[in-house]
Amino acid sequence: MYFLPFVCDGCSGIFCLQHRSRDAHGCSEVNIRTNSLKPDQHRSYSCSYKDCNGKELLPVLCPYCGKHFCLRHRHQSDHECEKLDTPKPRMAATQQLVQHIIDSKKSDEVKSKKRKGAKNSETAAKVALMKLKMHACGDKSLPQTERIYFQVFLPKGSKEKSKPMFFCSKWSIGKVVDFAASLASLKNNNNKSTSQKLRLCHTASGEALPFEHTLETWLSDKDYPLYNGGNIILEYLDNDVLFIEDTESYFS
Repeated sequence: MYFLPFVCDGCSGIFCLQHRSRDAHGCSEVNIRTNSLKPDQHRSYSCSYKDCNGKELLPVLCPYCGKHFCLRHRHQSDHECEKLDTPKPRMAATQQLVQHIIDSKKSDEVKSKKRKGAKNSETAAKVALMKLKMHACGDKSLPQTERIYFQVFLPKGSKEKSKPMFFCSKWSIGKVVDFAASLASLKNNNNKSTSQKLRLCHTASGEALPFEHTLETWLSDKDYPLYNGGNIILEYLDNDVLFIEDTESYFS
């Protein structure tokens, strides 16, 4: 009547309906598991954490340091595990990330202002160029295609505040200085070993342009270009001074 075979999912044996349950056929797998889970009545496991007197009937091993602990101290952080890797504080990491974002935004703002300032200077120079062409003095023999016009602001203490001039784009900065000094009747001892030299300075950065550079090099500069129709400063500087600190004072 009971011909259907039943396979035990514990020991994999085949049994009839009457003996299909583990208890009915005394499943060996059940006995093994039961015996393995029975605590040793004559043994207890002391907690290895300092000053803890806790004990457990079954072993509670830390998988990292391999020591016994009570249930209270079973986690790495609870028993100050010697194998515990101390993570970086989240707050410090967050602050570092926030600071990085702030610095990045500041850098972007500086670049944006720089581009905006350069654009404004370029636009202003284009507007001023038409007026400069009507009043600027320079070498009349220069081809129109090579002429670069500037409103040249003269050294402090000069009779005139500024003077419109034009130069050749291929000239060196040293030649531009010499020619400008001649047009404005300025004392020029650049060919002598003196404590001060007459320098051509950038109105935006205040930098004294190197004598050996050409004018066209600065017209194509990426960071602080000069503009045809823009402003430039002539000033006497000591040999160890490389820039003017207060360029705005020349325009006020």
